[in-house]
Amino acid sequence: MKIHEGKLSGIGKKFAVVVSRFNNLVSDRLVEGAEDCLLRHGVKEDDIEIFKVPGAYEIPYIAKTLAEKGKFDALICLGAIIRGETPHFDFVSSNVMRGIMQINLEHDVPVVMGIITADTLEQALDRAGAKQANRGFSAAMAALELTNLENVL
Repeated sequence: MKIHEGKLSGIGKKFAVVVSRFNNLVSDRLVEGAEDCLLRHGVKEDDIEIFKVPGAYEIPYIAKTLAEKGKFDALICLGAIIRGETPHFDFVSSNVMRGIMQINLEHDVPVVMGIITADTLEQALDRAGAKQANRGFSAAMAALELTNLENVL
């Protein structure tokens, strides 16, 4: 039996982080977590590019454009969608997730979803590292693993 797993090494790899400016109190922490992870695992600072978009809804568009250019080994999508008093949360979150999945299926670059969906700002902050592990860090770990697993296929 053969088991294939990606190594957690970013040496020689380039990463794009696509992040929503909306709810930046949360998304800034997610970016910090992703950068920390990538740098700890051998990615050079010059090999990390951050693309800021107005809101989560715009993330799939920029991620698709970056995937088509083929410049990066993986894309990391970060942001926070926090429930409000209207159904807007449901529409935005489901369409953003669907868009990211579609990019994964149509392009030859891993696109990792590190977007927090939460009922409250407190919950989102907890998932951005206040109490639990930083979701940006874990999304970057997944991106590292996928870029290296891809090489053994």
